Amino acid sequence: MRPSLDPLLVTCPQRRVLKAVTRFVGLGVLVCVTSVLPLRTSAHACSLSLVLAMDGSASVDDREHQLQLNGLADAIKDPDVIQAIDAVGGIWLTSFEWSGKHQQRQQLGWRHLTDEESATRAAETLRRAPRGYDEFPTAIGYALGYAAVQLQKAPEPCARKVIDIAGDGINNDGFGPASAYRAFNFQGVTVNGLVIASEDPAPFDYYNAQVIRGPGSFVEVATSYEDYARAMKRKLLREILGNAYASLQEDLRPRR
Repeated sequence: MRPSLDPLLVTCPQRRVLKAVTRFVGLGVLVCVTSVLPLRTSAHACSLSLVLAMDGSASVDDREHQLQLNGLADAIKDPDVIQAIDAVGGIWLTSFEWSGKHQQRQQLGWRHLTDEESATRAAETLRRAPRGYDEFPTAIGYALGYAAVQLQKAPEPCARKVIDIAGDGINNDGFGPASAYRAFNFQGVTVNGLVIASEDPAPFDYYNAQVIRGPGSFVEVATSYEDYARAMKRKLLREILGNAYASLQEDLRPRR
């Protein structure tokens, strides 16, 4: 039986966030949700601005590229993700495909997701996005720089700014993540990673050591391209709902 929650812990204004986190986590030990997400203020009219960066490098064939697109679309319109978006009062979202140093292609301009209708429209736009490039290497540093610039273009200031970069390899073109973090404005930005796993552990180790950045940052793992939708859903829930979901789910994360 799930232990009951102390009523003193659920008297803060964002009850919907607590309800959503409780559903997804399935545990009864939570703190007041003001520690999960800051309350809305005039300076922070939204809870989250999120930039999604999808790998389109030469290591990704056309089938794998489509699995990523469909997986991302499926994750965004998943009922649990939509409930999480509603619980925090909506989020701003944009997405782009990246590969070489100068090969970044926007898939979805900034969209304000608030409910099933807006999430479904964004998902269908992503599903139809054409592939930009298929012959360029893996320039993660340039992708991070491009993502940082996109964050500066968010339509309104948000309490949290997150970059969500996915890939199956390490940087092999141009400057790396460390140079990007020095050259671009990443103040107050969290960078999370999604690694598509293979027999080579190098990408997972690389993302952990050099790519992720900021408070609460983490690496999610898709065990294959077929697993992309599941991993992306889990990642989105952690990013939307904040640290309470991440910390309570730590023991359930996929392990290499």
